[in-house]
Amino acid sequence: MRRVVSLVPSLTEAVAVTAPGLLTGVTDWCTHPADLGAAVRIGGTKNPDVPRIVELRPDLVIANEEENRAPDLAALRAAGIQVLVTEVRDLPQALRELDRVLVGALGLARPGWLTDAEAAWARLEPGKARTAFVPVWRRPWMVLGRDTFAGDLLARLGVRNVYAGHPERYPRVPVEELAAAGCDLVVLPDEPYRFSAEDGPEAFPGLPAALVDGRHLTWYGPSLAEAPAVLAQALRAAR
Repeated sequence: MRRVVSLVPSLTEAVAVTAPGLLTGVTDWCTHPADLGAAVRIGGTKNPDVPRIVELRPDLVIANEEENRAPDLAALRAAGIQVLVTEVRDLPQALRELDRVLVGALGLARPGWLTDAEAAWARLEPGKARTAFVPVWRRPWMVLGRDTFAGDLLARLGVRNVYAGHPERYPRVPVEELAAAGCDLVVLPDEPYRFSAEDGPEAFPGLPAALVDGRHLTWYGPSLAEAPAVLAQALRAAR
């Protein structure tokens, strides 16, 4: 396998760190690692430039069922391109899918960072049990609901998402309802919406806010090895 296009930022990082130079195309949102060499930018995760990808003649396109649109993937397949679609709803599935992409599809040796990530989460001791809601967007407010990778990571850190039983995966919830949910804290990642100390906590006065790195909370790749420690520290610092 010599020419790979990645439509998923976290998978871009996983491939680039494991086998530098393998990627021939990446999205505009692929920010890690900083140096992606000669990889061509082919648009966003939701609006990739399909004709440009076809021109690159990749041996494989790697995608995700949540981040990428089915019509775009169907168009690539119709052009004769092999597309591998991942599904990631919790940590065990993420680890399996990374192994499937890197070892199974690309024929690479299992990277040390993947083993390190497994070990880091296996030895994690959950922190203080707390309840929280986790906004991922503002205007309108949207939060983590059921069956999400980020929600699973937080649960392993002792944080119970009060909307984990919601029928939707990313429900819209009025800010007044969120403020009245009776939670111990609000968890505010910096992606996809860039929450910050100045943008987010003020909507929930009196409620401790944990500002967390979205890459460590939502990406499945090399960042998983350090995510337990980084996220635990951010949760401890909530105030």
